[in-house]
Amino acid sequence: MKVTTRTSVPGSRPRRAAAGFTLLELMVVVLIVAGASGMTVVSLRDRSQSKLEEEGARLSALLETARTQSRIVGTDVRWAPLSTGGFRFIGLPALATHELPSHWLDPDTTATIVGAPQLRLGPEPLLAAQRVVLHLGERQIAVGTDGLAPFRIVDDSATAAVQ
Repeated sequence: MKVTTRTSVPGSRPRRAAAGFTLLELMVVVLIVAGASGMTVVSLRDRSQSKLEEEGARLSALLETARTQSRIVGTDVRWAPLSTGGFRFIGLPALATHELPSHWLDPDTTATIVGAPQLRLGPEPLLAAQRVVLHLGERQIAVGTDGLAPFRIVDDSATAAVQ
């Protein structure tokens, strides 16, 4: 009986079974975990804060629209929140008043003007600094202007004085 032995080719190593993952496989797993974590964080975002930010952006746009119309028409225009919910523009022509909304997107939203009963929107191009704080549940956000710049969402540190 003849026994055959395996001879190895000079310079070659015996082949071993793979023991572990390749770098590509590890990168794919990390990418999947990162994607799942990102989607979870986005889905857990506080809805009331999102609604409040949307209200703030909308109010900024409405105040700037009324401010522009005040300058065009040349009349004194003011904005005031209503105790029954919503808000109103005072001094705009009837056609402009009907075009602008007078209610919040979320009926639980309330507003407080800092330091005055109403915001003055014009017709002068330079106004006093003004700020209004929007509340929705425990959350709040401030919308304001320095008098020259447009109304925009402003830093939360200034809203602490309203509480």
